Amino acid sequence: MRTAVVPNSAASLVAFLADGSRTFADQPAYIEGETVTTYAEFWDRSAALSGFLHARVGVKRGDRVALMLPNVTAFPICTAAILRAGAVQVNVNPFYTARELRHQLEDAEAHVVIANAASLPALTASGLTGLASVIVADLPATAARAQLPEHVAVYTLEDAMTAGLALPRDWQEPEPQDLAFLQYTGGTTGVSKGAMLTHANIVANMRQLLTVGSSHFGVYPITLMTALPLYHIFALTVNMLSMLAIGACNVLIPDPRDLDGLVAQWARHRINFFTGVNTLCNSLGNHPGFAAISFAPELLALGGGAAVQKVVSERWRELTGRHILEGYGLSETSPILTCTPFAEERFLGSIGRAVPETDLVIRDEEGCEVPTGEVGELCARGPQVMQGYWRRPTATAAAMTPDDFFRTGDMARCDADQRYYIVDRQKDMILVSGFNVYPNEVEAVVAEVAGVAECACVGASDPSSGEAVVLYVVRRDETLDEAQVRAHCRRHLAGYKIPRHILFIPEMPKTSVGKILRRELRDLFAGTHRGETTTA
Repeated sequence: MRTAVVPNSAASLVAFLADGSRTFADQPAYIEGETVTTYAEFWDRSAALSGFLHARVGVKRGDRVALMLPNVTAFPICTAAILRAGAVQVNVNPFYTARELRHQLEDAEAHVVIANAASLPALTASGLTGLASVIVADLPATAARAQLPEHVAVYTLEDAMTAGLALPRDWQEPEPQDLAFLQYTGGTTGVSKGAMLTHANIVANMRQLLTVGSSHFGVYPITLMTALPLYHIFALTVNMLSMLAIGACNVLIPDPRDLDGLVAQWARHRINFFTGVNTLCNSLGNHPGFAAISFAPELLALGGGAAVQKVVSERWRELTGRHILEGYGLSETSPILTCTPFAEERFLGSIGRAVPETDLVIRDEEGCEVPTGEVGELCARGPQVMQGYWRRPTATAAAMTPDDFFRTGDMARCDADQRYYIVDRQKDMILVSGFNVYPNEVEAVVAEVAGVAECACVGASDPSSGEAVVLYVVRRDETLDEAQVRAHCRRHLAGYKIPRHILFIPEMPKTSVGKILRRELRDLFAGTHRGETTTA
């Protein structure tokens, strides 16, 4: 087995990061374009920045510091610095609008922000009166100063790290039960809430992942590609924090929408671990440059964030030799609750089995456990489950059961082999004449049509059936029409599941992680098609 730093459940993330950085000091930790940063350099720079945050900016234990950067080396350096200062990191999408920023930063009461130049206009437009300090990662101080309100203190990241070298670092190390992150939910179904994740929550989830993946992580020297944003809980825990335990080399992709650039980086490095969502894997599978790569024979891809479709996984296997392994989790669970065994070579459509130390039950609307194979709400209990929603006791109470299980809001079933299957989000289920229609099932069928690049379905109010299935399609083949899609659905779906409305759009609305925003599709239909059976 290769050298590994086992996360200690009785210690903080800071202790883990320190141990890993010492163990793998001279090894490359991050590659960003042409720049390589070793573990020792990463740790030293985070120490300097942490000293600056504490002594110059006035960050105290428990303060919230917002980090809104893309996948650049500054991200993990800033994370380590924030945690070393005893503060709580608020992960923020750097592409948020002023309205979205205002909600999240006001809710978290984050008075210090670390951002890049692209985020400054939204920060200014947000009108945040409580904003005290901004550290800019990629812009001279004078240029940043000109863009921000006069009451805000402005520093550059480079100047902060330089000044921090001479500043004292005499604060107390965080305790395992201290908050480490406020991880705001995606907001795909409503206003986002801050999930309170402690050092102990994250450390537990790291241990769970490393145990499940020991057959891969313990055998091969890992070079992974991080295209999913680090401000998302999946990449934060899996790609950034867990991989430090094994001294992995992390190739950072600042903009996953630049598929040409992503493919070029993959071709340069011997990638043998990759995390992605279905939409990203689908796009890569259809990129001509990706098919030309000589893939590492031990390459393993882990999919999450949304259901991995069979047609996407089969294409991935044709190119790389292995199916995409699926896992499942949420912001509220650090995130991993289940994972497909790393030795599994089949596509099962399953999210795998519960990770160690995790109790899963499937319950009906009355809170009773359902029989094996039947569908109900998936509920979870384990050391990775959040402490609650930040300053939202009512929402926290609604999300937890009397016996301390977290209600995921996802409809699932479990087979006799303890494999779990997500049927769909409870809120996304469509009720057609009293029958349940799950969008994931319809989408998996439509994705098999050769001319379909992407698809998503939602429910819309209907006077005769209560709700009707509305299908949105992005064409791969411009000759694809409604009749072809409908004919395929008739061959593979019961009548009540066949979309009443089939509409073609140029692209899907998505979150920064690549999840399709169903609520925007619902709004689009409500605003433009009221009860019509049309194509667009």
